[in-house]
Amino acid sequence: MSSSSLPSPSASHPLQPYGWDAGWEDEFAPYAPQGLVPGRVVRVDRGRCDVVTPGGTVRADTEFVVPRDPMKVVCTGDWVAVDPEGGDPRYVRTLLPRRTAFVRSTSSKRSEGQILAANVDHAVVAVSLAVELDLARVERFLALAWESGAQPAVVLTKADLVPDPVTLAHLVRDVETSAPGVPVLTVSATLGEGLDVLEAVVGRGTAVLLGQSGAGKSTLANALLGADVMDVRAARDVDGKGRHTTTTRNLLALPGGGVLIDTPGLRGVGLWDAGHGVGQVFAEIEELGADCRFHDCAHESEPGCAVLAAVDTGELPVRRLESYRKLLRENQRIVAKTDARVRAELRKEYKRRGALGRAAMEAKRGHLG
Repeated sequence: MSSSSLPSPSASHPLQPYGWDAGWEDEFAPYAPQGLVPGRVVRVDRGRCDVVTPGGTVRADTEFVVPRDPMKVVCTGDWVAVDPEGGDPRYVRTLLPRRTAFVRSTSSKRSEGQILAANVDHAVVAVSLAVELDLARVERFLALAWESGAQPAVVLTKADLVPDPVTLAHLVRDVETSAPGVPVLTVSATLGEGLDVLEAVVGRGTAVLLGQSGAGKSTLANALLGADVMDVRAARDVDGKGRHTTTTRNLLALPGGGVLIDTPGLRGVGLWDAGHGVGQVFAEIEELGADCRFHDCAHESEPGCAVLAAVDTGELPVRRLESYRKLLRENQRIVAKTDARVRAELRKEYKRRGALGRAAMEAKRGHLG
């Protein structure tokens, strides 16, 4: 449930600008008699975190919430119960149950996920128009966004670098095709264009700002905050990439309402058990697949495949199908690390493809002979 759909607490609360509502009040209620204080994590750094509380922002130790499960570590956006004033150091004693979590796989070979932001209502994917669009990367970000439980949006930044309106319209249409059901906005933070529409989106609940280095996230955050809070450095002309101007995830209350979590530029965005998210991003392929002759059609070479028929007629771009296959395979590999049933299905699929390949080679040899 998003924070915007919950009623406000009965009385005004100092944490309301940070997303506090009646739902969080109920979740925290069992800890109030213990003298603990509610707060929201605005930054995490090496086992300690900054927590905004009714009495102000405090530095707290996370020693008591260091679980074996990496998915339960303290993260920016979490709501927590902390020690009352007077303790030195003060400790985070517990995490309140998360409503949503934006998770990616780690770069390690172990089967682990990394939480980038918690309790997010809107996942805003920033994409720079200063370089050639990478639609496959947009689809990857959106799969994770849908899986998180947040509502995705794509913001095409640096729109002032595309002065031709026809060209800009084509670029927007390309992204819209890759983002069914997702609003696609064009913004020029430099000129202040399009910010009002974006403010209307992020002004309700909590939004996380995602994208590669050089996508203009820090400039966008400053424009939304109305102040130069985030460090900004110029992107390279050659590839549009910038240095990591944001090195930690920071949660900031917006002056017009809403909360923004800014994140460092993400070089790698690995899927993490995002089957539902992939299905959302490629909704038209999932719909076409319902009309395939076989219910377990892999859309590779099966007879009666409605997806391949749509490719043949031009209804479905080949690039979309290839991207869909790639993300599905990647997600299956991640899930298979912890799910024996999925591992067995993958082995069965590899054997099936191997048999088809051998049969094709034998048929080719017979034809040549």
